Amino acid sequence: MTFVPDSDLRRLTPQVLGALVRRYGHFDTAEDAVQEALLAAATRWPSEGVPDDPRGWLIAVGARKLTDLLRAEQARRRREDRVIAWEPPPPRTTDPADSGSGSGSTDDTLILLFLCCHPALPPVSQVALTLRAVGGLTTGEIARAFLVQESAMTRRITRAKATVKQSGLPFAAPAAAERPDRLASVLHVLYLIFTEGYAATTGPALHRVELSAEAIRLARMLFRLLPEDGEVAGLLALMLLTDARRAARAAPDGTPVPMAEQDRTRWDAAAIAEGIALVTAALPRGPVGPYQLQAAIAALHDEAPTYDSTDWPQITLLYEQLLARTDNPVVALNHAVAVAMSRGPRSGLDLIDKLRADPRLAEDHRLHAARGHLLNMLGEHEAARAAFGQAATLTTNLSLQRYLRAQAAG
Repeated sequence: MTFVPDSDLRRLTPQVLGALVRRYGHFDTAEDAVQEALLAAATRWPSEGVPDDPRGWLIAVGARKLTDLLRAEQARRRREDRVIAWEPPPPRTTDPADSGSGSGSTDDTLILLFLCCHPALPPVSQVALTLRAVGGLTTGEIARAFLVQESAMTRRITRAKATVKQSGLPFAAPAAAERPDRLASVLHVLYLIFTEGYAATTGPALHRVELSAEAIRLARMLFRLLPEDGEVAGLLALMLLTDARRAARAAPDGTPVPMAEQDRTRWDAAAIAEGIALVTAALPRGPVGPYQLQAAIAALHDEAPTYDSTDWPQITLLYEQLLARTDNPVVALNHAVAVAMSRGPRSGLDLIDKLRADPRLAEDHRLHAARGHLLNMLGEHEAARAAFGQAATLTTNLSLQRYLRAQAAG
């Protein structure tokens, strides 16, 4: 039997963590036990073979590791008997976490999402903890998603885990009355996981397909649980409409292909149709939230038969509505690009130059890359090359870095 790929281990990790946390409630200790179980799998499976039920094996080993960790913590000795006595559950033939089918309310991974979005945590810590526990992102990747230093994110995640541990919150889906307060953070978590998968901040490839696929899977699960929530539908639509372009975003050698140059026949027509249907059904129900607006923008991009025929004035107006609802510098940057396409590059460049004073964007490669593009449109090629060169120094994605360096050398 062949070794389980990293993508399968990534999928299994939150399921195993969810099983242990649901049984014991020790979030931080269970996470340590899961990591030790994964290490045991990495060292034993290549020589011994993959067990018939990898998930059950990881849960069983994780339970034993958790027992050892709890034994070392005398304050938790009363819980030790429960750990020792517990037998791993038999594998389910229709596990929704494995197949993607079934009720979202019974999926340990989805419950783990809500647990991480603990009401005692500030929203930014809820998101960071969930990205770590459910999304499997490294602390460095999460820090870049939040535009903060890695050391600060490490402290934030450590404090968040301690808070969850001390709260004693049961491993269960939140009651209906609590759900709205925690749903916004869950949606933001899924959005960030998807974004890291669709446009990887680090590594050799432009995409991390396993992350974007997992975000879409969890968003579908959440939509089945809350089919009438417009923002849940909007987020799922946004993911589908954006991911539909993935096949055309990179050349065979991995070089990024700008949207203006993409072969639109390679876009996923079925995903586009599903996304448009979702956002079309959600918008009239109101109130309209940020994910629905972003999905509407993505739909306008996907519906345009060519780049030149894109409805940039409408996209600009939608970004202005979005800016009225959120203080997000990346949204402001995207708005500036839309303004450039609808009202001329000088108008967009003026907005981008104002954004350079925002410390959240000053060291973000996207600002400098967009600035280089607009400078090229204005014929200011020397300044454009300098902007592309600066953008290349700021990204840690190797594929994107090579593309930006080529633009700087052009």
